[in-house]
Amino acid sequence: MRENNSNRDEPRFKKLSRRQFIGGAAAVTAALSVSPLRVLSNNYQSGKAEGADFKLKYAPSLGMFRGHAGKDPIDNLKFMRAQGFRAMFDNGLMGKSVQEQEVLAREMNRLNMAWGPFVAYADFKTKSFVTRDKEIRQMLSVRMKEAVEVAKRVQAKWALVVPGRYDESLEWDYQTANVVDNLKYLAEICEPSGLVIVLEPLNPWNHPGLFLTKIPQTYQICKAVNSPCCKIVNDLYHQQISEGNLIPNIDRSWDETASFHLGDNPGRKEPTTGEINYKNIFKHIHQKGYDGVLCMEHGKKMPGIEGEKAVISAYRACDDF
Repeated sequence: MRENNSNRDEPRFKKLSRRQFIGGAAAVTAALSVSPLRVLSNNYQSGKAEGADFKLKYAPSLGMFRGHAGKDPIDNLKFMRAQGFRAMFDNGLMGKSVQEQEVLAREMNRLNMAWGPFVAYADFKTKSFVTRDKEIRQMLSVRMKEAVEVAKRVQAKWALVVPGRYDESLEWDYQTANVVDNLKYLAEICEPSGLVIVLEPLNPWNHPGLFLTKIPQTYQICKAVNSPCCKIVNDLYHQQISEGNLIPNIDRSWDETASFHLGDNPGRKEPTTGEINYKNIFKHIHQKGYDGVLCMEHGKKMPGIEGEKAVISAYRACDDF
């Protein structure tokens, strides 16, 4: 609100009595003692951005800005939106109660924020997808049906899947065929609701023994499944390690790519902290017309509030194209 200049010649301060001064000081002290979360809720109640919206839908994790926003998830969403972020991702969404999911969904809808992929199934220990085991397929079926219900509840579009480990005793091509068959079965479960399975290849240095490691491999599988409900999430951190050649692989797999994960290498911290030229990548993706979510699945180079500020600044710098 602008200052009223019609009274600019009037005294701006009045002499206070001792009682008035002490009472006023007490009020200020009480105001300063209010929980930061309460103040934050008031400041970001509208969800109006303090800065301009980012060009792309970069999605912080739910707890990325706890130094600023505290532990309350709604205050975290408000803080994200106020910084110009238009999406959020929560890998642990399926582990939350129905009530927690519904509360998050209402606020996400109010703030007009998009959901990044949530984890439906990520197996790092067993050979689940490479087998033809009926019990494993039944387990996968139950899990995917649960993911469909969660997605309906919160209006999410993507559910992430990691197919598990490879089998050293079985020819690779047989394993690939089994993965395709299992995914066809799960895609049929998803198709009526439109939920999209996104397959994530991970690098073999951090996660040795996993079946899915590269974008061309994942692209081949998606083509074989041949369903609009089976696509790729391209984790650029993992793929910089596994294969590099990031932009050409983005282009070649474009028609089967639904989402991206972000993190610089080495260190898996925010963009600008490593060797990946994220500004060029973001510009390239934006020029191709991408309107999906890019999950900020990385840590912070510095701890605390200063680290959170550095993350926001890094995305501002890389989004400036």
